Amino acid sequence: MSSSVQSFTYLRASALHTHEGTPQLSLETCGGLTSHGLTPFPRFFSGFLTAPEAAAGGLLAVADVAATRYHQPQNRAWLDPVVTGNGDRLRFESFSGCGGVYARLDVLPPGIDGDMLGTGTTNVDVNAPLRAALAMVGATDPLHVAVGPDDVTVTTFDGPVVEKKVPLPDRWLRGFAEVQVIASRFDLRAEIPAVEAVRFLRALPRNGRQVLWVRPFGRTLRVSPGPAPGAVCLAGPDRLRALNRILRHAKALRIYGPAVTAGGIGGAAAVASAWEIELPGMRLTLTLSPDPARGFSGEGAVLGDLAADEAAADADLIAALLAWEPRVEVGDLAREGGLTPGRVRAALVLLGTAGRIGYDVSEAAYFHRELPYDSGRAERMNPRLRDARAIVDRRDVTPDGERFRVVGTTASYHVRLHEDGTCTCEWWAKHRGGRGPCKHVLAAQIYARRESGAATPGTASAEAAGATR
Repeated sequence: MSSSVQSFTYLRASALHTHEGTPQLSLETCGGLTSHGLTPFPRFFSGFLTAPEAAAGGLLAVADVAATRYHQPQNRAWLDPVVTGNGDRLRFESFSGCGGVYARLDVLPPGIDGDMLGTGTTNVDVNAPLRAALAMVGATDPLHVAVGPDDVTVTTFDGPVVEKKVPLPDRWLRGFAEVQVIASRFDLRAEIPAVEAVRFLRALPRNGRQVLWVRPFGRTLRVSPGPAPGAVCLAGPDRLRALNRILRHAKALRIYGPAVTAGGIGGAAAVASAWEIELPGMRLTLTLSPDPARGFSGEGAVLGDLAADEAAADADLIAALLAWEPRVEVGDLAREGGLTPGRVRAALVLLGTAGRIGYDVSEAAYFHRELPYDSGRAERMNPRLRDARAIVDRRDVTPDGERFRVVGTTASYHVRLHEDGTCTCEWWAKHRGGRGPCKHVLAAQIYARRESGAATPGTASAEAAGATR
């Protein structure tokens, strides 16, 4: 598994202290891209949160996910969460060390009583002493929060900095790309009130590898014996334990997932799902991969769109239209950019590989953020796409009636491009599209587009719900 060492430099450690009787939470930021360009210690917010205890619990839940490897719990991870100032809200995001759980706390306008000072994205320091202090935050005392140091601190600072050097696996970045594509295919499947949500979540088994199917039943949820219309997959129920931190503040539970049939999607035994707890002025969402042993990084959901030759140019155009909006609407971008909605979605996929786009299942909309990584790494981190382009460059794709003959490493295969594409290779027979297209289908898609001159995005992302290859 490849990774790079990421350096996080903060002016000081984040801390919770008391000033004139008021608890003050100072969340320190490191370098990030903002509306003013690259900024060493950006400031996003200063003011009060209207539900301090729930906010502290939500932030701890995001930090819990960042510090956990659910597949290998004996090996702890510690990746600082990401914070984005989106103009009218704050978003705190993290991925688990194993890459199979994505967490996001959205602090919405009703949860904020203060000044939004800027827009942008950076990492935020959540250290062990701060975690202990956040666990002590009560519901009655006001909590003043500053995201980023004040101007005076930045101007006059001349002391030592706090620096963290941590390995950042490529799968973590790839997970950010895959999860936003997969979540965009989700629909709301059930909503239950807080009392029923607490009862259901606390009764879940603690088997880390168990796969459950959940269906709405009146005002509550019931476990189904298998996939069926309206059901939502819960792979590894123990991965929802981060929600325990905020259950006493819950107002409702909403669950999201793709449409399934009695046979599942694409032959897959399990699919991804999202679990959202509504809080006072906030939302906490956990998105789970289809298998606790597999992360989001190899889902293959992005491959069909990355294979489109026009995606890079379209992505440059769409990137110029983004403005740290909390809601990025595909229709609006299509009108402003003069592109079809399909090409906009393909461009958003490519931007997502650089961490520049996320997806909010609650609002069924994308949002803008800027993670500090190179978008050119997307293809290098997707060997199937790289191999597919090599097949096309070798001229090893030949039309054969309604099919394509594709020469692979050891044999020739027949590919059909209807729906998500099928192939006669062993890899496709094993996964049947559940982990995105194989390299032979991708090669046929690339060849067909180049021959026809069509500017249509790949279809492979439509129902992808597989796991790490």
